[in-house]
Amino acid sequence: MSDTQQQDSAKETSRKHPPIVCYNVAELPQASVDRALLQRLADGKHEVVHELTIPPRDGRAWEVKAGQLWRITCTEGPQVADMNVWALHNPKRERFYTSKTRQLHASHLTVGDRLWSGFPYLRPLATITADTIAYGIDGDGAGVHDVIGSRCDPYTNWLLTGADMNVCCHSNLTRAVAGCGLGEEDVHDVLNVFMCTGFTRDTNQYFTKPSPVRPGDYIEFLAETDVLVAASTCPQGDVSVACGTGRAPTCYPLGVQVLQPSAEALAGWKPTEPVKYGGKHGL
Repeated sequence: MSDTQQQDSAKETSRKHPPIVCYNVAELPQASVDRALLQRLADGKHEVVHELTIPPRDGRAWEVKAGQLWRITCTEGPQVADMNVWALHNPKRERFYTSKTRQLHASHLTVGDRLWSGFPYLRPLATITADTIAYGIDGDGAGVHDVIGSRCDPYTNWLLTGADMNVCCHSNLTRAVAGCGLGEEDVHDVLNVFMCTGFTRDTNQYFTKPSPVRPGDYIEFLAETDVLVAASTCPQGDVSVACGTGRAPTCYPLGVQVLQPSAEALAGWKPTEPVKYGGKHGL
């Protein structure tokens, strides 16, 4: 068999082989969430610790202590947000790692999925405890709350338009954490809250659809350790128009609450710890 025939045969074998889920989450203790805990949190009455509003086309940062919840709520109209998370006491090194989160869970996150930090820590920083949209995957392959796209940024915008723009999500997040001792280099790939996205069937390109979020909808997270959170209300609004078109969609604020569950609701829960790998990579 010639090299070309061998290559063709290998391609055909791959095409016919069923997909293999790369990581079995059920075998990873920290990846599996306590469903009883989620139920207690859903049924519980939580104390409001702190509230804030993220204005349209802007960003805000807030702290959440281990065992507290934070909730991002659509308050006035359809609006998406780009969210970052850092370990509060080590934000320069430990932060949300979208790639590993995507590998362990899915391209679009919902209740029970966890936001993992990067190496060498690799632990859940937060767990999604509520998601009123519960969109699933539609006929175009789109879902909500993705960890596949990055944030809109002034650099790509300049390539598209030749103009400066300082109200994109990357810049909004940079301003939001400037008072927290963090800079632009600490802003990282995001969870696209409320954003409806997927990949086109024909060209496999990242696409967006108008967000299905409506006033009253929210997504909620349990802080699995002390965290710093920042979010930007995207200048694309509900992302019903493409980036760099020059069109200015209607944008709305989003509400944020930090909540303290009862001791009964948190019974048996404890903060996560970094992974214990100590192999030094064979060096």
